[in-house]
Amino acid sequence: MTSGLRWDIFCKVIDNYGDIGVCWRLARQLAGCGQAVRLWVDDASALRWMAPLGCPGVEVRPWSESLALADLAPGEVLVEAFGCEIPDEFVACYAAWRSADSRPAAWLNLEYLSAESYVERNHGLCSPVMQGPGRGLSKRFFYPGFTARTGGLLREPGLLQRQADFDRAAWLGQQGIPPIPGAQRVSLFCYEPAALPDLLARLAQQPTPVQLLVTAGRTAAAVQGCARPPGLAVHFLPHLTQDDYDHLLWSCDLNFVRGEDSLVRALWAGQPFVWQIYPQHDKAHHGKLEAFLTQIEAPASLRAAHRSWNGLDAHALSLPDLPGWGASARKARDRLLAQSDLLGRLLEFVGGQPS
Repeated sequence: MTSGLRWDIFCKVIDNYGDIGVCWRLARQLAGCGQAVRLWVDDASALRWMAPLGCPGVEVRPWSESLALADLAPGEVLVEAFGCEIPDEFVACYAAWRSADSRPAAWLNLEYLSAESYVERNHGLCSPVMQGPGRGLSKRFFYPGFTARTGGLLREPGLLQRQADFDRAAWLGQQGIPPIPGAQRVSLFCYEPAALPDLLARLAQQPTPVQLLVTAGRTAAAVQGCARPPGLAVHFLPHLTQDDYDHLLWSCDLNFVRGEDSLVRALWAGQPFVWQIYPQHDKAHHGKLEAFLTQIEAPASLRAAHRSWNGLDAHALSLPDLPGWGASARKARDRLLAQSDLLGRLLEFVGGQPS
């Protein structure tokens, strides 16, 4: 059933990077294995720099108040990403398509990534649609995760070989970053953490010189709003494609990442990293962060750094333990590499849908 299917993925952009980043990565991987994908998105502007060349097999469609549906061929798989609500007019068309050809519906709710215990319990559960044009159909919940009983993580084929073939010096030169003998490189992709001035000060105090590579957007604005400590070399990067963001992570000795997609990329990079989780007003992100740190078996110093960076406590940031954090990151990566990836599990999941 999974050969040559048409997928409709709906995405509402929240912060311009995370949601559309995950959806584009999924769409690109689906197309790479022979699937046809329509990505419906309310704001596709980030794709101009995230994926400027597009991808064969992926069609980006505007998700506006009125959808152009008259010219569409029926799709077999419907994906609502991260709890977005698909317009009734599209659901009505989808229900009509499935009724006309008698093929089973595959309507998936792609959820956010978490290491919390509920993910294993809820992954794959069925939710009957009780009202509206989709009444009589069922949705199924697909939860990305870190264990074999979840939906897994996005990982494209050949990723590790691409990393092994990567020319770090050449890429840094293309970005205009001068070589400094013995320097440590630190990438920064964050929101606006209260601990940012403390981080800049501590990096400037390192016994070896530090080159801080700052991503564009909110991160650059946050750094520009801080006093620049002397002795810290700061380089502001342009917006990077998804592949070049991997190159950034591979080029650095320590990576500060934020949100969901960059966390997964940091795990695959196998370098020391600190994650800033998306903050929630009810502080639900505290438990989510702790569950992740437990899942990757983070050492005490890495746990402390995460708690300080995310504002879970008022402790000052400690100097990074790069050897210890790097060993922890590589062990976590090896455990995850031993599992199947999200795409494989998703195709199997859709193929196994009951009629």
